[in-house]
Amino acid sequence: MIIKILGTGCSNCRTLESHTKQAVAELGNAIEVVKEENITKILEYKVMRTPALVFDEKVVMSGKVLSVPEIKNLIHQYFEPSI
Repeated sequence: MIIKILGTGCSNCRTLESHTKQAVAELGNAIEVVKEENITKILEYKVMRTPALVFDEKVVMSGKVLSVPEIKNLIHQYFEPSI
C-alpha cells in the first residue's frame, strides 16, 4: 500500500504530508508514504489543484489540506479490506 502526496513544496503540501505521515503512524499500518514534487509526474495524475492524495495510484482528494482524522477515515475507506 502506497500513499502519495502530490505537490510542489508549498506550505499546504508540506502540511498534508505531515498530517498523512502522522495518520499512518497513529494507525500503525505498513503503508508507505511518498512525496511527489515533480510537476511532470503530478500532471500525469490529471489533478487540477494541489496538494493531492493518491492511494495505490488512485487520486482520492485534491485541492485542500485534510486533518489527521480525515486522512485516517480515508485510509480506512480505501484500505480496510487489506488492513
